[in-house]
Amino acid sequence: MHAYIVCALLTGARTEELRALTWDHVFLKGRPDADPPQPPHIAVWRSVRRGGDTKTRKSRRTLALPARCVEVLRQQFEDQGWERLAAGDSWEEHGLVFSSAVGKPLDATNVRRAFRQALKDAEGVNADEWTPRELRHSFVSLLSDRGVPLEEISRLVGHSGTAVTEEVYRKQSRPVIQTGAVVMDGIFKRDSER
Repeated sequence: MHAYIVCALLTGARTEELRALTWDHVFLKGRPDADPPQPPHIAVWRSVRRGGDTKTRKSRRTLALPARCVEVLRQQFEDQGWERLAAGDSWEEHGLVFSSAVGKPLDATNVRRAFRQALKDAEGVNADEWTPRELRHSFVSLLSDRGVPLEEISRLVGHSGTAVTEEVYRKQSRPVIQTGAVVMDGIFKRDSER
């Protein structure tokens, strides 16, 4: 659950988008040879909704990953490899970044239960009152508190209610949106950067 929580908080992706995220939509090295070069990123183009599409077609976006996300996703890939070996013939390959211990897709109940379990020892937090969606709201609040314009936040979270979101997705361009990663790297510095 650690990697899931970090990615949800630091990217603002919807829980149904993260549950559908596949390794072929994760680019931990980015694309440094692209023109222009692309930082590490995820392509949020799918969801567990009926038909596999995101909440709206305008919700499709490519998000730069904060350094902490890159670190936890590398560890998640390694851990999942060990889980695959331990599961043996029981493993079901779906290519999912976040899956059960035997590779099966997670449902909302699995994620909510694991999320609350992760929070159960957090001081001052009643885990029963929290859901994974709180991480997305926290992402928006943190960016807003740091002065990121609402239009940019809307783009990052895939909302369709603003003119910027409408303009970006109407043109079918999918640039790597870096604002969230840059701000989150500033907020959550790694120990070596302090």
